[in-house]
Amino acid sequence: MSSLSRNPGGIIKCKGAVAWGAGEAMTIQEVEVSPPQPSEIRIKVVSTSLCRSDVTAWLSKGQPALFPRIFGHEASGIVESVGEGVTEFVEGDHVLTLFIGECMSCKHCVSSKKSNICQQLGLERKGFMHSNQKSRFFIKGKPVYHYCAVSSFSEYTVVNAGCAVKITKDAPLHKVCLLSCGTAAGLGAAWNVADVSKGSTVAIFGLGTVGLSVAQGAKIRGASRIIGVDTNPEKSEKAKAFGVTDFINPNEIEGTVQQVIKQMTDGGADYSFECIGDTEMITTALQSCCDGWGVTVTLGVPKTKPEVTAHYGLLLGGRTLKGSLFGGWKPKSDLPSLIDMYLKEEIVIDDLITHNLPFEDINKAFDLMVAGECLRCVIHMPNGYE
Repeated sequence: MSSLSRNPGGIIKCKGAVAWGAGEAMTIQEVEVSPPQPSEIRIKVVSTSLCRSDVTAWLSKGQPALFPRIFGHEASGIVESVGEGVTEFVEGDHVLTLFIGECMSCKHCVSSKKSNICQQLGLERKGFMHSNQKSRFFIKGKPVYHYCAVSSFSEYTVVNAGCAVKITKDAPLHKVCLLSCGTAAGLGAAWNVADVSKGSTVAIFGLGTVGLSVAQGAKIRGASRIIGVDTNPEKSEKAKAFGVTDFINPNEIEGTVQQVIKQMTDGGADYSFECIGDTEMITTALQSCCDGWGVTVTLGVPKTKPEVTAHYGLLLGGRTLKGSLFGGWKPKSDLPSLIDMYLKEEIVIDDLITHNLPFEDINKAFDLMVAGECLRCVIHMPNGYE
């Protein structure tokens, strides 16, 4: 049960999952959540799913060490209160949180489809809020670091109004939370970034939630062959439902993956997607593309070695390497259309959810993700809306 202490318009005391060190189990304890400041909203978190990037950041021992910290960024909830100057949200609105926001006025936000990297509300890496570089979480008066300016592993959280999008109340919050990161990122990589064409060939490295969402997007676009690459043989059958036509386990083939893909596709795939978070795999993905027009899109967040190296000849021959953050979607403008597609059963989300866990089992969700035994664990908050 929640130990929520409400103070309308003031501090809320509630339960949060606090990480005190890299790789250390989180402790669920009482945290104080400040009221929303100007241009901010406070959200009652209903459901939040665990993304691989949460795990990567949690395990990271890099400097500076941002602990204690509340992770989580892929979430849905209900607006509890709004700060000064907020007009687009009211108490009771259903929302998805956004790890990159959209201010609607900066050079990037008004750039049509050129960019979705908001200059005001881009990816926040310092562990604070965008507006004043301070925390909205406290334990016994001491600040707790945020994650991606969302921190959804708490019963309540505060986000900038530009880092949330209002959605229809018809959408099931315990499922569409996946659209606030992984599923949308994969679909967008196929549609917006690579612009997969009908009849094309596609190779996908890593068949987690993002990779399977890429496959789904490529299938919807009419790709003729979708090759999935993963070292987990159990992914083979699951991947077929999302459009994967051929499965390659690098541990079970003769020769290299790129050699096998080139043989299968008469010289290389039209598109390849690196969804693992391994920068060395980017070269393999590039080599798996065809000369002349092959496009490689990298989506994964690297756990180590962030630098990318590749022989210049791969690019000189006409291949293109692209990066993708959140699939190129302008989050506030574009996510409602994905919600509509889900409600019309034009895209699949439910089959990506392999586990549903109560908030008190959040450490089990991390264990499952680290062990590679899940796609998405949806964590249900106490007293959440169903």
